[in-house]
Amino acid sequence: MMRLMLTAACVLLGSFAVHAQDVPGIEICTVEKTMERRTSCLQSNVDFLMKTITKLSQDQRLKLDATQRQIETLNANVAALQKTVDDLKAAQAAKPAIKEAPASKDNAK
Repeated sequence: MMRLMLTAACVLLGSFAVHAQDVPGIEICTVEKTMERRTSCLQSNVDFLMKTITKLSQDQRLKLDATQRQIETLNANVAALQKTVDDLKAAQAAKPAIKEAPASKDNAK
């Protein structure tokens, strides 16, 4: 019974070790004894880092593009609002001039 449990534990631990090596990431290459394995480990680290940099670069480019589109939209909105404010100011400036004109006629009589 103990032997069966020990065998099952070894198989279980062995399967975790295999899966752990499949996970991409930075590995510690100094533990490798042979130069070929160390070189392979370092190349794997370089490949992982290059893929990560490329992915992050693309993500940042997408975010910058989205932000640029948002800025352009906001600038258009500000321009439209500025035009509305200018139109309202022009209408408000014309309105007192109309009121003053009849008032000045009343004073003349």
